[in-house]
Amino acid sequence: MTEHGHPTTPGSGTGPGTEPRSGEAVNPAAPTPTYGYGAPGTAPWAGPQTHPTAPHPTTPQPPSYPGYGGYPTPTVESPAATATATAPRRAGRLRIGLAGLVAGALIGGGAGAGVATLFDDPSSANGADAAAQNVVIQDPETATTATAAAAKAAPSVVTVYVTSNSASGSGSGVVLTEDGYVVTNNHVVAEGGGAQTVQVRTSDGTLYDATVVGTDPAADIAVLRLEGADGLTPATFADSDDVQVGDVAVAIGAPLGLSNTVTDGIISATDRAVATGSTQDDATVIDALQTDAAINPGNSGGALVNGAGEVIGINTAIATVASGAPGSQSQSGNIGVGFAIPSNTAKRIAQEILETGSATRAVLGVRAQTAADDQNSGVGTGAQIVSVEPGSAAAEAGLQQGDVITAVGDRPVTTSTELTAAVRSQAPGATVELTVRRGEQTQTAEVTLGSTS
Repeated sequence: MTEHGHPTTPGSGTGPGTEPRSGEAVNPAAPTPTYGYGAPGTAPWAGPQTHPTAPHPTTPQPPSYPGYGGYPTPTVESPAATATATAPRRAGRLRIGLAGLVAGALIGGGAGAGVATLFDDPSSANGADAAAQNVVIQDPETATTATAAAAKAAPSVVTVYVTSNSASGSGSGVVLTEDGYVVTNNHVVAEGGGAQTVQVRTSDGTLYDATVVGTDPAADIAVLRLEGADGLTPATFADSDDVQVGDVAVAIGAPLGLSNTVTDGIISATDRAVATGSTQDDATVIDALQTDAAINPGNSGGALVNGAGEVIGINTAIATVASGAPGSQSQSGNIGVGFAIPSNTAKRIAQEILETGSATRAVLGVRAQTAADDQNSGVGTGAQIVSVEPGSAAAEAGLQQGDVITAVGDRPVTTSTELTAAVRSQAPGATVELTVRRGEQTQTAEVTLGSTS
């Protein structure tokens, strides 16, 4: 999986559609988000290491990395525009419809960080062959919150191995049902890389063959079915809407193929808009939980749990900092800025996949770009509508080209990426109130969001 670990790189220029937009220049020294390990040949996702590369490869940054030239013009998905959103990755990259999502600022505020996935190479010395180990409390008197959380959640976290025609890698997953359904990241098992086999090792060391039940590339969620599994320990999912900054966060997964690895930290931020993918073609926008718990290649698809051992998120990406001069292909590993898909989103999408084989998501029906401050083009002041899809939720609410959306409910919006993340955090059919700036006036509009698959 030589593609795993690539940072997403915004484009440059202006204009709607697939053309890059201006107004979101970023600080070249800021961290570049990278995904955990995923399927062979995928973009930088939290997934398995790949044989042809170093133990924990990350995709080299292109010469034009975040901070040089602005971001591509995003699209807040319209049903018609997202018809190809679930197309499989090709050459290890997630292929998503150009108009299906916002490929704007990597981190909502245009912080200049790039997002890469975390896929681990089992060919390394500490790779997939590492023996699985159970997490147990040896001495209750000295146990910490992390000790208890890990003891409860670790039996529900698995290691996922993916083999393609040219390479192999490993990621992580979380048990949904005792009869063998597991949720992981789409980039961990993306079939676009020519994946041939998927295997899953549970916390007790048992290895199962697995099949992919369904995926949602736009949300980076996939569901697996372990063949012949029974009596597994399903994870307990918490309400991610209740998560607060400062809460205990414990990450469990298989970084570098090391199964049942536990790291702890706190929740650093909620509602963090993160975009991944090096181009608008393979970008994914996530309304993420941010944590400083150490997440590394191989953690993708694993669990982020609270102090009670309940899943609050599915680990999917980390931020990295370019380690050389502009154009350098090397980048740092974990720097304490990791991202997880909130449990409410992951659970809803996984349940839809279990029931129907596919998933839906909320859409507003506009194409938008970041509105830049008059005095500083690097500062966003909202998401400016470039076009409105006829018959969409936005059209029915009376939104017009040129309107600038500055909030979704009580959530401020300063970039187009933040608008996409805010919309995707809602369930299809939900009614939200948008704050809209039109000319010199500010007004509100109630919108019932549409749905697309």
